[in-house]
Amino acid sequence: MNLLREAEETLCPVNEPNVEVPSGATGHYLLGLIYRYTGRVAAAAEQFTQALTLDPLLWAAYEELCILGVAEDANECFTEATALRLQQEQTSTSNLEKSNFVNENRVLSPNVSASLVDISPKHIKQLPANNTAEVPGYPHLRATALHVQNSVQSNVGQFDSPSPTVTQTSGIVPPPLFRNLHAYQNTTSGDAPAKPKVNAVNQPPRRKYLDEARLKKVTGRLFNPSGDSVPRRSARLSRDTPINSNSNISQFGGNGSDHSSGKLRVNSSTSSKLCSTAIRSVQVRKGKPRATENFDEGSRYEAVDEMWTDNIAATSSSLSIAEGRYFEQDKAERTLSQDSKMATGIRELLGLLRTLGEGYRLSCLFKCQEALEIYRKLPEPQFNTGWVLCQVGKAYFELVDYLEADHFFELAHRLSPCTLEGMDIYSTVLYHLNEEMRLSYLAQELISVDRLSPQAWCAVGNCFALRKDHETALKNFQRAVQLDSRVAYAHTLCGHEYSALEDYENSVKFYRCALQVDERHYNAWYGLGVVYLRQEKFEFAEHHFRRAFQINPRSSVLMCYLGMALHALKRDEDALEMMEKAIFSDKKNPLPKYQKALILVGLQKYQEALDELERLREIAPHESSMYALMGKIYKQLNILDKAVFCFGVALDLKPPAADLAIIKSAMEKVHLPDELMEDDDL
Repeated sequence: MNLLREAEETLCPVNEPNVEVPSGATGHYLLGLIYRYTGRVAAAAEQFTQALTLDPLLWAAYEELCILGVAEDANECFTEATALRLQQEQTSTSNLEKSNFVNENRVLSPNVSASLVDISPKHIKQLPANNTAEVPGYPHLRATALHVQNSVQSNVGQFDSPSPTVTQTSGIVPPPLFRNLHAYQNTTSGDAPAKPKVNAVNQPPRRKYLDEARLKKVTGRLFNPSGDSVPRRSARLSRDTPINSNSNISQFGGNGSDHSSGKLRVNSSTSSKLCSTAIRSVQVRKGKPRATENFDEGSRYEAVDEMWTDNIAATSSSLSIAEGRYFEQDKAERTLSQDSKMATGIRELLGLLRTLGEGYRLSCLFKCQEALEIYRKLPEPQFNTGWVLCQVGKAYFELVDYLEADHFFELAHRLSPCTLEGMDIYSTVLYHLNEEMRLSYLAQELISVDRLSPQAWCAVGNCFALRKDHETALKNFQRAVQLDSRVAYAHTLCGHEYSALEDYENSVKFYRCALQVDERHYNAWYGLGVVYLRQEKFEFAEHHFRRAFQINPRSSVLMCYLGMALHALKRDEDALEMMEKAIFSDKKNPLPKYQKALILVGLQKYQEALDELERLREIAPHESSMYALMGKIYKQLNILDKAVFCFGVALDLKPPAADLAIIKSAMEKVHLPDELMEDDDL
């Protein structure tokens, strides 16, 4: 929305200058962007540095510092001390999360243990028969029992609901006599007791039998003169229980008139105290009245409930102790393993950031050869990524090695066809290589990916500029500026097209707009220098070329144009020195060699000029201007046949229209004395 003032007031209110920037590192990063977009470079650098201090892994902040040209060495930014700090912060955060998790478990675990202990066979007996889902770890418990126990208070009296009426129990088979589910599951189909089939309508309710049994017991005690004639309840239980607890066969009687006895077989290898107790609890005496039998059954189950509860509590206690020891050991091992992996991961990440950061910092300082050496140190999986390949292509572009730049840009585009970053530079590479068809195809691809991206319209503009259709190219570059006014390169390309149309006023305007976006955009300083050089404002030209040279001190093109400005100011010695630096910086660049020869001709050092042109012919054998200058030198040396030959070769190479007339005039006047030659001739 481009509401920079409102965003700044939100992050840093005017009325509260000492207030802390919200959101930590992210807030400082956003405030740095605002300062950068509004031209406050020093304040922006301070905010980016603060953001990187708070969060060393905030790569975007370091990237912005590199763009501003004030980033420190990546080896000093992503150090081992930073790795140790990150590891400590991560460990403290992990310990805090674990402590919170343990506290939550301590609150929940007593409730869960109480729920498991409170469940007894009597409670399970009262549940519906169809709810038979087992509880993991306790096969004799059911999920329904747990659900009921958690939702209802653990009061035994609340489970004793009144017996259903006759109409409610019609058609329902009564439950079996014994309720021990665990023992009943171990029975086989052949040995299972036969269940009596009694009509539920004729069967009296269960409450009636219990009341009759209590009444008979009380009556017997009142009218029996001897209190010992009626055995106590504990004596009856001990008498009815078999003496041998390891017996595998127990007899029982069924309810009703047609009792059928059977045998309950239990595997002796899997028997336990709990299982034996359950088997003994289901035995009844033959010939016992039904009312007394049901009454005794209720009493026996109360005893079994207590034993079952004690067994569950003991089992849970032993399991919890064993599991606690194992958990502590496993926790210690996992903690050591996680700490080791985390430390290794942080070191590897910071090592990768050191390599990428140092390479990107050197690229932004236009130390491209050193940056390429750093990028080559990356592992192959990291090197063969779209971002790294694009940065390598930009480095070769700054080195004026367009063939290598084309190779790496093509790899990056093939690997990540939807990435638009750097594609404007790639289109300029194809422009310099005169790859019209490939440039047109690239522009169509970028438009199909995102027609609202400035990179796509820059590629379209370069395509028309290659066809010398400068007006159409200018419209496309202006479209790119309209889509994103913060792309400095789009402003610069507009300035180049206006300069080609000799509209220097608008050209200067767009170059200055580019510098407002990015003060370190040396292409704009170079464009201004070229405009002033053509307007013969040599002092202005020298100033702007020098500013561009200070930003990019490795560019042989900038050195060459600065030398041309110095030569125009009659500072030939300084100009020759600058040309020597340009030639040394890039021996494949023909422009500084040609300009050096021109300066030597002005100093009347003809033989040195011829030697330089001979070296130039090895690099660029098809330059018409080179042969034209050689013809002029041979004429000055009075070697007329070679002069005519060189002028003829220059004409055969189809020079530009502006040079064509000058070369023809010099060729026609080759036999005239120097006094009759005009100053404008060559």
